[in-house]
Amino acid sequence: MCAVFGILGEYDATTARAALGRLTHRGPDFCGVVEREDLFFAHQRLGITDTHHRSNQPLSFEKILLSFNGEIYNFKELRDELKNDFYFKTQSEGEVIIAAYLKWGVGFVEHLRGMFAIALLDDETLYLFRDRLGKKPLFYLHGRSFIFASEIKALLPFLQKVEMDEDALLSYLSFLAPVPPFTFFKNIKKLAAGEYLTFKNKKVEVKRYFDLLDATPNLITERDEAVFTLENLLQESVNIRLSADVPMASLLSGGIDSALINAFAIKNGVKLQTYTLGYKDFAKYDERQNAKESAEFLGVSNQEVEILQNDFIDALDKTLDTLDEPLNDPAAIPLYLLFERIKKDGYKVVLSGEGSDELFLGYRQYFEFLDVQSLTKLKNRNWLSNYFHSNFSMNREWERYKRVFDNTLLFRTTGESFTDLQKNMLLRRNVRDNESLKYIKSYRERFENSQHRDESIWYSYIDLHLFQAEHFLSKLDRVSMAHSIESRTPFLDHKLASALFSIDPKLRYEDGTTKSLLKSIAKPYLGEKILSRRKKGFSNPYMEYLVESKKIELIREVNDKSGIFKKDAIEEYIQNASRGAFKQHVWGLYVLSVWIKKYLL
Repeated sequence: MCAVFGILGEYDATTARAALGRLTHRGPDFCGVVEREDLFFAHQRLGITDTHHRSNQPLSFEKILLSFNGEIYNFKELRDELKNDFYFKTQSEGEVIIAAYLKWGVGFVEHLRGMFAIALLDDETLYLFRDRLGKKPLFYLHGRSFIFASEIKALLPFLQKVEMDEDALLSYLSFLAPVPPFTFFKNIKKLAAGEYLTFKNKKVEVKRYFDLLDATPNLITERDEAVFTLENLLQESVNIRLSADVPMASLLSGGIDSALINAFAIKNGVKLQTYTLGYKDFAKYDERQNAKESAEFLGVSNQEVEILQNDFIDALDKTLDTLDEPLNDPAAIPLYLLFERIKKDGYKVVLSGEGSDELFLGYRQYFEFLDVQSLTKLKNRNWLSNYFHSNFSMNREWERYKRVFDNTLLFRTTGESFTDLQKNMLLRRNVRDNESLKYIKSYRERFENSQHRDESIWYSYIDLHLFQAEHFLSKLDRVSMAHSIESRTPFLDHKLASALFSIDPKLRYEDGTTKSLLKSIAKPYLGEKILSRRKKGFSNPYMEYLVESKKIELIREVNDKSGIFKKDAIEEYIQNASRGAFKQHVWGLYVLSVWIKKYLL
């Protein structure tokens, strides 16, 4: 992992170097800079593969400059393919990217398998690429100069003033994180997964180079063939992510995903040190016992990390600073503490199980949505529509049925938090019903224009783009890189994901079992006890901590000064959260309040 940073246009060298310094945590092993008139092109390196200084970046070749963040898992194969076209001086992935670009132009990105944020300058044309599934971030600011960076914090020195982007606020309230291209900082944008940007003659153009929906549907219709194909691809995905010239560890929960990753690693001859989180005095959130059983079954050494309330509170502000902007995921804090421990133990690479639930339908609510969706076939439903409109409820179940009877889009990501009606009751501004659909309109249009017709594919598609890429993966990238650790996610391999989009969708849900296909894959490798465990997720006692520490009062304090929300609505949410309801809504308001206090008040 590393950081990319650059300026095309006028710049102050002192400001540029100070901004680059804000990214040192992403690449503490080396800092490289190319400085010219109207060009500052830089790289912070975290050495993982070919740690020799000859692979330091930026790399240059003729009129090309490269600053690259990530891992290209098939770079050796590409190197062999390109060896007759390019004289290689290193064993680095960066040289392979340059050679691939020289051979295939911007289409080179289609040959890469991995996670990456790439900045490639060819003479006066700059290209920025974000990987297919959004594992690595890339932000940019286009003003008097064009500036790009791996994290927002490096762009802040170039803002004339900090203003909150309203689209970021509204999409954050709806979907837990700002939807691309928006960020909370007005004028700072981000690339979406599978997009690339061209900057030439002071003009910006953004295009999409990859779409999971391009996978041909129903290529595989038999369950046995699906299991065989996916098992081989998942094993391959794990195996290629085991390559590193530095120590590697793995996360281990009590569930299937992390256990299977470790089982496949063992099959490949690698036993990884594993880590599990636990919470003192909160057994209902604690997975240590389940993880211990999984570790004993697998024969791996597992390290338990216990978190206390004081640990959580002490790490709260540091973690939120690390994120740069509001992100509604309370798991960020314990994960920050976990990576802090992993770094202390000397590891620089960690395997994690993100993406499994979205690909294999691991959330129970996917099945609930499919059931509710079937109500669209009812011929006589006007009275039901009238009933729901006459009996408003803040509960999301009410919203689901209303949408079905209103003939509007039902599923809008697993991470949907505030509905438009809830936002209208909360904000001191009018929010029309279904206003948030504009933030997912382009995704829905791509789905409707594709060959895919099964709504479960839509569930996976929008969740991979928003719930995963902008929510979970943003969290994972920032908190791991805060400790100079590279996170690898085998389930989010684009070949595996594309294969899943090519099977008959009914194979994922027709038996009514969550992760049915994955459980079939895992059966020869994991015990029945592991396979049958009830899903806990990465839950933690964040609201209990927030209430008991009185940190929750910040929401009232900030709202009194900013006046963004209606006071009675804020009070209702806080009271509900204290009783265990609407907890993620309130956490989102808290995180937002922290940001507003820091940047706007």
